[in-house]
Amino acid sequence: MGNNDIKKTTETLVQPILEDMNLELVDIEFQNEGKNWYLRVYVDKDGGVEIEECGQVSEKLSEKLDEEDPINFPYFLEVSSPGAERPLNSKKDMEKHVGHHVHMKLYEHIDGEKELEGKLISFEDEVATIEVKVKAKTKKVEVPYEKIAKARLAVSFN
Repeated sequence: MGNNDIKKTTETLVQPILEDMNLELVDIEFQNEGKNWYLRVYVDKDGGVEIEECGQVSEKLSEKLDEEDPINFPYFLEVSSPGAERPLNSKKDMEKHVGHHVHMKLYEHIDGEKELEGKLISFEDEVATIEVKVKAKTKKVEVPYEKIAKARLAVSFN
């Protein structure tokens, strides 16, 4: 099974568990670090996720993974919250986080920049408008959704 197949199988197995617990799937990673493989499942909900909830998801998902057995070599399962810098992986995530501080990496330069950080002030018609500070001034930059390579929440120190 390839990396994407493992992620898809994991998503199929974890989705009903999360729906029962009113949790949202944020991301799934399957990666090699040194000698070990890690299957990481990031979950969230409004107000944040408790450590006990991560433990419950881990137990239930572990049972399902044992039954399906999609990974035929040793790995570690980790279920956690994405934390303060959670990725924004969908248009729905972008809409939900208008008003928050975000960091974006772009596929191509916009206003001479390939990385932007600032307040997401709107997401309409598949265009994110981000308010960026340049020296003492602020400017608004419009970013078409298809030009966003990666976006995540960012911690603001203002």
